[in-house]
Amino acid sequence: MKRWQMNVVAAVMALGMASPALAGELQRREVRQQERIAQGVQSGQLTARETARLERREAHVQNVIARDRVDGGGLTAREAAKDNRMLNRTSRAIYRQKHDAQRR
Repeated sequence: MKRWQMNVVAAVMALGMASPALAGELQRREVRQQERIAQGVQSGQLTARETARLERREAHVQNVIARDRVDGGGLTAREAAKDNRMLNRTSRAIYRQKHDAQRR
């Protein structure tokens, strides 16, 4: 087998083994983001409207991740990357809402 073919096979195997680890990281991120929203409510940094919007967004992300896992619990590398991008966007939205200059 040629060297590049072996590299491709090794990469595919590595992604296959990393899928459960990626799924666990996504779940930990979801939990941390929920904690950040709760902290924002407790500190008064988030209004009721902002909180509701962020919670709807979090619920949507959780539904998409759950749908991606339907096929037996694992995530493909493409699904994990897509879910990670969604979590990144939600994380930025949480930060922006917590640090905006509106009156409470």
